[in-house]
Amino acid sequence: MGAKVLNPYSEEKREECGIVAIYSKTGEDVAPYIYRALVALQHRGQDAAGLAVFDGKSIEARRGTGLVSAVFEPEDIKVKGDIGIGHTRYPTHGECRQCDVQPMVFGDFAAAHNGHLANYAALKKDLEADGYTFMSSVDSEAMVFMLDREDGLEKAVLGMMRKLEGSYSVASIANGRLAVFRDPFAIRPLVFGENDDFICFASETVALDINGIPYRGDVRGGELAWVEGGRIVRKTLVKETPRHCMFEYVYFSRPDSVIDGKSVYGARRRLGETLAREAPAKADVVVPVPDTSRTAAAGYAAALSLPCEEGLIKNRYIGRTFIMPDQGMRTDAVKLKLNPLREIVSGRSVVLVDDSIVRGTTLKEITALVRGAGAKSVHLRITCPPLRAPCYYGVDMSTYGELIANKKSIEEIRSYLGADSLAYISLGGLKEALGLPLCTACLNGEYLTDAVGMIAKKARLREIRK
Repeated sequence: MGAKVLNPYSEEKREECGIVAIYSKTGEDVAPYIYRALVALQHRGQDAAGLAVFDGKSIEARRGTGLVSAVFEPEDIKVKGDIGIGHTRYPTHGECRQCDVQPMVFGDFAAAHNGHLANYAALKKDLEADGYTFMSSVDSEAMVFMLDREDGLEKAVLGMMRKLEGSYSVASIANGRLAVFRDPFAIRPLVFGENDDFICFASETVALDINGIPYRGDVRGGELAWVEGGRIVRKTLVKETPRHCMFEYVYFSRPDSVIDGKSVYGARRRLGETLAREAPAKADVVVPVPDTSRTAAAGYAAALSLPCEEGLIKNRYIGRTFIMPDQGMRTDAVKLKLNPLREIVSGRSVVLVDDSIVRGTTLKEITALVRGAGAKSVHLRITCPPLRAPCYYGVDMSTYGELIANKKSIEEIRSYLGADSLAYISLGGLKEALGLPLCTACLNGEYLTDAVGMIAKKARLREIRK
């Protein structure tokens, strides 16, 4: 979705979006079901939301900035149409503008996209030469234009798969037909479910669960799927070479989701158990850094027969993009979000389990908070290997310079964070725990295609020159 800039005062890793597509077999209006699905996918994008439905004649969209519950009015949920798509969005460049909110609609086509197109600039230039005018700065608009440019859905999607560089799970309405497709590497998730009344595609199974639709499987990489005559038709257009994003299991997806046939809860539990085998700590208590590390912390603690306690209490009414302009205020921001529970940490040796370290600024303050609450020692354990390279596949980590592991050794990071010890899970341990073919570009700089590798190389040269 265009150039990406990480909020310089935030440690949070953010992903592009969540998508959903629903088809009613009985002709029932799908907007209420899309709304519920988007509520379930709110964690994947909290800055904007939208839906688009087709009533047999035209596509009607409802979109806005903010949380799902704030975007849609009661009348929006009553919009007529028995097929539709929805989207929750996190902007990858500055503020989210109304014109950037998805689904993108152009005539008889609409699309909602989860991922990031690394070659968006080149695609845009090519489409503009063909006479298309861009009204936004999101790569999903390019996809809608590419659907419009070709005759026939299959031909259009095959053309995209041959040209697009990056990651994409896409839900679309194309000439009155509900269709989805996924990049050949299957980087971003795309599940599907079905019952007697509905067919649903979504980023995670929680969007199916909330609508009572059983999970049936996953759209494969390089596959186009559409609904015809009340049934799912699936066709492989490009051979699949799966390289799933490990961050979906480490951080992004809800623990109660199943994606690519794997329980996210089970994956995180195994990450904690594996980390305990690789890097045990002599400690009194294991404390998760809220919220996504809870399951891994429980696995770590169980493997070492240690208690796992809620030693950090999170204030859930502080926004996730709370920006502070200087270090003193950033320290205050951490205190606004988290408060250590003295009765859990005071006088004890504490293991803090977190999912990953980007800059280290927030974890440094959290370590200090735990020490300030009387901890005898603080040991950090991380369920993702060190992040050393930017992501061009949909995670908001876009520069080498912002990654602390790209500049410091593990011992230097430990010292900076103020911990008594620091250990990351190994790459082998990560792969063993997840049991899937993974994209590890952000860990080792091994990008999935030469074109994206060249983009990363040019970006590094630009940073060095600065």
